[in-house]
Formats: sequence, C-alpha cells, structure tokens
Amino acid sequence: MKRGKWWFTGLFIALFLAFSIMGGAKEQKKELSIIFTHDLHSNFDSFKFEENGDVKEVGGFARIKTVIDEKMAEDEHTLVIDAGDFSMGTLYQTIFEEEAAELRLLGAMGFDVTTLGNHELDYRDEKFGNMLMNALKSGDVLPQMALTNIDWDGVSPELLEVKAAMDAYGVKPYIMIEKGDFNIAVMGIFGKESLSYSPMTKLQFKDPVESAKETVALIKDNEEADIIICLSHSGTSKVKKESEDEILAEKVPEIDIIISGHTHTTLTEPIISGNTIIGSTGSYGMQIGSMNVRMAENGRWELVNYELISIDESIAENKEIASEIEVFKSYIQDAYLEQYGYEYNQVLAKNPYSFTSIKQLGEVHEEEPLGNLLSDAYIYTMKELVQNQEDLMVTVVPNGVIRDSFYAGEITVSDVFNVSSLGVGKDKIPGYPLIKVYLTGAELKTAAEVDASISPIMGEARLNIGGLRFTFNPKRMILNKVTDVYLMNEVKSYIELDDDRLYPVVADLYSGQMLGAVSAKSYGILSIVPKDKDGNPVTDLEDQIVYYDGQELKAWVAIAKYIESFPKEDGVSVIPEYYSETQERKVVDANSNLWQRIKNPNKIAIIIYIIILAVVMIVVLVIVLVVKKIKKARIKKRMK
Repeated sequence: MKRGKWWFTGLFIALFLAFSIMGGAKEQKKELSIIFTHDLHSNFDSFKFEENGDVKEVGGFARIKTVIDEKMAEDEHTLVIDAGDFSMGTLYQTIFEEEAAELRLLGAMGFDVTTLGNHELDYRDEKFGNMLMNALKSGDVLPQMALTNIDWDGVSPELLEVKAAMDAYGVKPYIMIEKGDFNIAVMGIFGKESLSYSPMTKLQFKDPVESAKETVALIKDNEEADIIICLSHSGTSKVKKESEDEILAEKVPEIDIIISGHTHTTLTEPIISGNTIIGSTGSYGMQIGSMNVRMAENGRWELVNYELISIDESIAENKEIASEIEVFKSYIQDAYLEQYGYEYNQVLAKNPYSFTSIKQLGEVHEEEPLGNLLSDAYIYTMKELVQNQEDLMVTVVPNGVIRDSFYAGEITVSDVFNVSSLGVGKDKIPGYPLIKVYLTGAELKTAAEVDASISPIMGEARLNIGGLRFTFNPKRMILNKVTDVYLMNEVKSYIELDDDRLYPVVADLYSGQMLGAVSAKSYGILSIVPKDKDGNPVTDLEDQIVYYDGQELKAWVAIAKYIESFPKEDGVSVIPEYYSETQERKVVDANSNLWQRIKNPNKIAIIIYIIILAVVMIVVLVIVLVVKKIKKARIKKRMK
C-alpha cells in the first residue's frame, strides 16, 4: 500500500510539473516583441541635433541596425515595422527613383513591413512606380508593403503603370506574417491630412476609417490572425477632433496596435484608446520604438513594455549597413550634384551660431533668424543672379518646407540640401524650384494674417518673410490679429502697402501649391490667388518657375549661393552676426488692453462685430418684448 501511495504521489507530482512547464511555455508564447519606426526621411547618416543647448550626433541607419540586432538576439521573432515617409529629407533621396536606396536599406536592416507615406509621392506617381520596380530589379531583400485604402476604381490611364508596379512589388491591403507561434496581420493606412500634403500625386484614396473597417472584416473572415496591427500614415494631434489615429482607434476598435506616422509625434508613453495601443517615435530615426505586448484573458493585447530608444553616439554602427550607405553616397555626385557644381561634403560656410533646432522650430510664435536667412537667400539670388528684378520684392518660406536647421560649426552642401530638401520640379529633377508670382497688397496683408491666425492651428503655415514687416496681437480676435503690415526695403525703411497694387512674391513651388490649404483652414474666409505680372490668375504654377543659367533655380541652390556670398575668413564664408538675432520683421504685441484688442478692425472683424451687434440687439428686443408681455399679463390679472 505504501509503495502504491508513493507511486501515485510521484505520478501526481510529475503530471503537475509537466503541466506547469507546459503552462509556462504557453504563457511565454503569448508575448510579442515589436520594433517600430516612421518618418525616417532618408536619414541614412547620423546628424547634428541640438537639445537643451547641447549639440549631439543622433540617428543613422547603421546604428538603428545595431539596436535591431540586439533586440533580435533577445527574441528572434521580433517584428520590425515602419509607418511610412521612409524617403525624402537628405541628398540620398536624389537617387530615390534609380536606386530605391530607402527600401533596399530597410530590407537589409530586417524590416518586415512598411507602408506608403505622402513624401514617397513627392517625385510624382511615375517615379514612385519606377522606384518600386528598380527595388525589385536589385534582387535585394525588401520589406513588404501594406496599403489598405488606395482607390483604383476608374483610375486614369497614366496611373495604370503605377498600379502594375505596386502589384508587382506585392502591395496588399494587409500582410500576414508568422512570428514564432503568432499569426500577425499588418495593414497600412494613408491618412486624410497626408493626402492634403501630396500636391504632386494623382492617386486617389478611400476614407481611412471605412477602408480599415472593411480590411479588418476581411482579416477576421479569412485569416486566423492573433493580432491586427495598423501602420498608419495619419498621425495624432493635441486637437482631438483632428487626431486621425485616435479617431481610427475609436471607430475600428478591433485594431490592436496602431503605429502612428506623419505628424512626427513623439509619444514617450503610448496612447491607450479602449483596447488599442497607439505608438509614435518622433522622426528622422533619432529614436526608435520598442514594445512588448501580451495576450490578455479576453483575447485582446495588453502592454508589457514600451520605450523609445535613443539612437546616439553610444551605439556602435553596423559595418555592413555603413558600407552599403557609402556605396549609395558615391552615386549622388554623378547622378545629381555634378550639374550644380557642388560636392556632398563641400564646406560652404562657417557658422558661429546655432539656429533653432528643427524639433523646436515654431514652438514659440515669433520671428526666427533661420527663416530670415532662408527668405533673404531668395531675394539675393533673384536680384544678383536672375537679375532685372523689381526693387520691392517679398519672399515667403513656410515652416513646413524647412526640414532641418544649421548648427554652430561648418555648413556643408548636404546640410543646405537637408534644410530645403522637398520635392521635384517640372524638370523632374529633385528639389523644388523657386517660383515668382504676384499678389495684391491686400493679399500680402492676408498672408500676414495666415501667420498670425492660421499657423497656431496649422504649424506648417507659419511664415518666414523677407521684404515685409508686420505686427500682430495674439490676444485679438482670430482672423483679425494683424495690426499693421509694411513693405521693408534693404535699409529697413517701412513702406505703406497699396491694397490694389501687384507686388512680386517669390516662394518655392510646394508653398505655392499649398495655398489652397489656407482657404480650407479658414473655411474660405481667407483667400490668396497667385497672379502673373498682368494680374491674371495663375492656373499652373509650374509656368512661373524661375530659371538661372538654363536650369530651374532650386530652393536649396539659392540658399547655397547666398551662404557662399558672405564675407570670407581664410577663404571660407562666415554667417554674419546679422543672423544671430531677429530683425523686427514679425513683431508680437501681446497688449491685453481692450482698445488695443479691437481697434483697426479688418473687413472680417467688422462683419463679425456687426453680426454680434445684431444678435445683441435681437436679444435685447426679445427681452423687452417679453418684459412688456409679462407686465401686460400682470395688469390683466390685477384688473380681474
């Protein structure tokens, strides 16, 4: 009997241990590791970045690869994903079409899936399609691409080749990936704001939320997916009704994780919306995201760990990726820079100052010395190189087209390109060209009001201006914040604007194309219509492109030429002290005095004041009538 009891006890213990081990293995199985990025913008190399007064070297694909490898060593089934805008931001983008360097490097780094961002379409649809085909021709390992809401119904014939390229690459509404014991569905979304920032594309997109609902239903009906992840190039916002990815999480709660790109948001803690986890890691690869999630008892996923890993000098570069980057760099000289007479690392100037970092640019609503430098560069090149230009000229550089900053030390050709790196011209060569149009004096006042009233809700519209000086009071009524606007010549003399006169205005092509957004954001109240010198509305801004030496005058070339023109020390130009401080081009007068807040109303304010007065008068009239009626009722009651 004793032997039998010991046998039974031993069997019980063995079974208990076996089930415990199995249970532990099962529990281990339920955790998934994820590395994520977005808005890398062709930042293959590390770069300077200033924070809290310290300039440090950050980013770089070779360092990101080191971190990915370290995470893979901890968990070989780690999912590596990217939420779009992997291109456009450095000189490497100039070989985007021919070499597909961005996708090829993402593949070499171990990325499983990416999606489409609006900047992948900067060079027009045809070049995007060519890039996909050249990526395939390379024979390299490439990330898969998910895109849920592209609309091919009734597609125009010129886009059929783009569709063919996307089909050949294998772009699908969702991608199924197996990692360890998990079946993972990864879908991709192209946001509404992303589309509004894509003036070069003719592609059409369906409503993101409705498409996401349809795709989630497809996944649930046809796949045995353990988790649904959305790579969304939509973004989040402090204004809840404009926070597209939070809206997506609320409207499509079946999505477990959203990697949120486009707005360059840095979420040190994820947004938790219901059962959906939203993560964002900033931009340019300065840091990458890492999260671990575990399946909860209800079948959804809960966060175990979330962190943003800084990519800095403490991380060693992966030699293989660094070597591949050097190969791509060698192509840039012949393929692009040679035609402009520049070299990649050519020093253009010494800079004794550090301008506001790109991350902090626009945080405070005030004049920026960096913006002054860039807008002055347009005036210089127009008058000194293009020549035969009018004496009074206004130049405009919105914050949205400034992609980097200048820090103390040497400024190279690649640094200048990075500051103004967007787009492509009519010549199909990378870099937005300058355009010259004409606006009335009244429209220049409207442009000042755009900066004062619209830019607080649309930061990209914050304007840096040359040749103009204006004052605004942020405490005044919206669309009536500007109190004075003057033309400003080279000796800082202020000249009254004539509302009906046409004035020449120079900006880059993208800024001109985005003028429509001004009307949309102001609900049609503010309107700026570019015109030719005869006052006729311009229907095609590409007809207004400025040419120099037989080429389109690219915005970045204008900046480079201006910087080279500064007085030299030891044969190298030096940024003058003038640009170490502001120049009263944008004066902020935050006077809270009631008279200061309502005086000199513009037409919009007058209309609003009349409406308010009319409403007040109606309310007073109603009150008077009600009082009279009550009195009559009381009199009748007394008489009874």
